[in-house]
Amino acid sequence: MTLDLSSYARENGIKYFMISYTDLFGGQRAKLVPAEAIADMQKDGAGFAGFATWLDLTPAHPDLFAVPDAASVIRLPWKKDVAWVAADCVMEEQPVEQAPRNVLKKLVAQAAEAGLRVKTGVEAEFFLISTDGSRISDEYDTAEKPCYDQQAVMRRYDVIAEICDYMLELGWKPYQNDHEDANGQFEMNWEFDDALKTADKHSFFKFMVKSVAEKHGLRATFMPKPFEGLTGNGCHCHISVWDIDGGTNAFADKSAEFGLSSQGRTFLGGIMKHASALAAITNPTVNSYKRINAPRTVSGATWAPNSVTWTGNNRTHMVRVPGPGRFELRLPDGAANPYLLQAIIIAAGLDGLRSKADPGPHRNIDMYHEGHTITDAPKLPLNLLDALREFDKDEGLKTAMGSEFSAAYLKLKQREWNAYASHFTRWERETTLDI
Repeated sequence: MTLDLSSYARENGIKYFMISYTDLFGGQRAKLVPAEAIADMQKDGAGFAGFATWLDLTPAHPDLFAVPDAASVIRLPWKKDVAWVAADCVMEEQPVEQAPRNVLKKLVAQAAEAGLRVKTGVEAEFFLISTDGSRISDEYDTAEKPCYDQQAVMRRYDVIAEICDYMLELGWKPYQNDHEDANGQFEMNWEFDDALKTADKHSFFKFMVKSVAEKHGLRATFMPKPFEGLTGNGCHCHISVWDIDGGTNAFADKSAEFGLSSQGRTFLGGIMKHASALAAITNPTVNSYKRINAPRTVSGATWAPNSVTWTGNNRTHMVRVPGPGRFELRLPDGAANPYLLQAIIIAAGLDGLRSKADPGPHRNIDMYHEGHTITDAPKLPLNLLDALREFDKDEGLKTAMGSEFSAAYLKLKQREWNAYASHFTRWERETTLDI
């Protein structure tokens, strides 16, 4: 039974709803709707001019309506008279095929048709920085190896604890918070869930972290590589697949190597098969490739992959299997669109299941010191243009994600790359002026 948002507003003292959708570039777009008007909005959606956001639409297109999914509603813990609700984009009473949440819902439905539920958890890393974005916000956070730094995390206790308190209040079951490997960087973890629910939570988490940081006079960024020489913001994704009622983990087999069942291996095989094309979605910005192809950082390691390899419990590879019944994809970064991240994982994994894809041999070496000895594993794309070309070549993945989405995404991202390529930089003047 669908939750009635008008009743929800009366029962919870809600004055306004934020009807929110996420565009192709991960931008969160919203309208603030008074509770008195939510009944009509729940039925027909809130109207937007789609061209004004990052969707492949023109000013001549009809209104785009964001229809709230009442099941996703979240009361803002820091402003309790406002509720956020994820929305699905509709135009002329038809789903907008390129809209990221619609793309994910279609793939969730395909998994369900195969009797499967994909469950995921994300590790969304972020920096707390100065409001002008020029430096980390804690002048004392200068250790060479700052990961898990007790003093540093406590100097930001007010921010981190407030966010964690809100996750506890929301029932997300957060279980740990820490200072990460870069100065000024943090990670907060909550329990895994169905892929769509994880995407909605991930989207809201980014909004919440930025809002709480602003409340404390700081700025939060999920930018993949905001500071040269420091570890970048990853968004590692832990993946498992269950039967449709959610009671049996189809990836778990205690008798198998790493506790990963044959289904788990073929799903992983799909990830490995499509890895280079995946990068266009999991690492969607020019800056993303400063993280996955980075030189050694101040701390001694980038903690990011640069080759298509997998392993057991070893953090130097693109995929690791840390325990039975799941694996961790370490490729995605903080710029990944919460909905497209989940969608591309499901698309690649389902193809792996259908084709019985072999993930290839696992590697046990330290890729940061011995990676040069691996000559038969593809390297990840060196830049966004290479990633877009790989995605464009991968007809199976493009079809799985939807032809309308794929065409729109490639068009707008190619335009972004062209804008970057035509931008004049200080580096060009410093290295070329006296040639």
